[in-house]
Amino acid sequence: MKIDELRALPKISLHDHLDGGVRPATILELADAVGIPTPAQDAKGLSRWIAQQSDAGSLVQYLKTFDLVTSVMQSERALTRVAREFVADLAADGVIYGEMRWAPEQHVSGGLSLDDAVRAVQRGIEEGEDEADAAGRSIRVGQIISAMRQNDRVRDIAELAVRHRESGVVGFDIAGPEDGFPASQHRAAFDYLAGEFLPVTVHAGEAAGPASIRSALLDARALRLGHGVRIAEDLQVIEREGDEVQVQFGDLARWVRDREIPLELSPSSNLQTGAIAQWGEEFADHPFDLLYQLGFSVTVNVDNRTMSGTSLTRELSLLVDAFEYDLDDLEAFQFNAASAAFLPVEEREELVEMIAEGFER
Repeated sequence: MKIDELRALPKISLHDHLDGGVRPATILELADAVGIPTPAQDAKGLSRWIAQQSDAGSLVQYLKTFDLVTSVMQSERALTRVAREFVADLAADGVIYGEMRWAPEQHVSGGLSLDDAVRAVQRGIEEGEDEADAAGRSIRVGQIISAMRQNDRVRDIAELAVRHRESGVVGFDIAGPEDGFPASQHRAAFDYLAGEFLPVTVHAGEAAGPASIRSALLDARALRLGHGVRIAEDLQVIEREGDEVQVQFGDLARWVRDREIPLELSPSSNLQTGAIAQWGEEFADHPFDLLYQLGFSVTVNVDNRTMSGTSLTRELSLLVDAFEYDLDDLEAFQFNAASAAFLPVEEREELVEMIAEGFER
């Protein structure tokens, strides 16, 4: 399938970080406006620097690329601009519904309050949606508020998310260094969110294994798993014969599969951060296809478009090349994502219809 054909397909983006999708040219302009030095003076050079830093094979090293980006996102004006452009880039990629996750606590060093930061991002989202509609591209984007799991503000950020649930926020997440910071450390915050019935997704099964996923499900009541790729560690391949694979499920993997708990898989990012290192070093080594063939609810995501130099269209193209997927497979991934969206059931059903119509065309 050609890239233009893939781009035209209606898509759902569930795991997409705001600070991971800032245009390099915008980073340079915002940095220049506030006197922040940059490692390159032009957009192509900055893109190359980001790519080099992001290919470290470690989540901790990968996250260091965000220091520069977040440093230029410390004002209402900057946040609004970045959010508006973020929505525009999604719409241009054929996304009809997206969930933009970001951590407000990382954007208050310039004097913004947490609430002002959330409102600034929401303004940008709405401006981006309006601009896309005017250009004939229908898109809706919700905010997922992330708390940094290594910090002590998780309950505060949970309350922030609940305060803004009627003005753009659709869910909650914890992000940051996963290994050593399980969801169980923030059980009280997740108890609060459960009492408020705010949907939760948790970064789990990326930099840590099944124990982290178990904590996300039991301690955080996660409805989706952010990445979740290392659920494959709870599968034992007994025999392979051609395309047939005989697998023994662990209890955790069987629960995730049977309960259809969505996996927010981000293939390129998973390769960059070393999340799939035990399976190999090539895109085709990603256990995406194994999980799909076994009936897991797999979704395709970008994680950080700028850091990975990718888009949802590109991720789908790479999957097609690696695993010979056809339109029916790609449609199934979008149906999974639509069903997993943090929206009322009626609106999820509308997305399913839009996807079916788009793929039919």
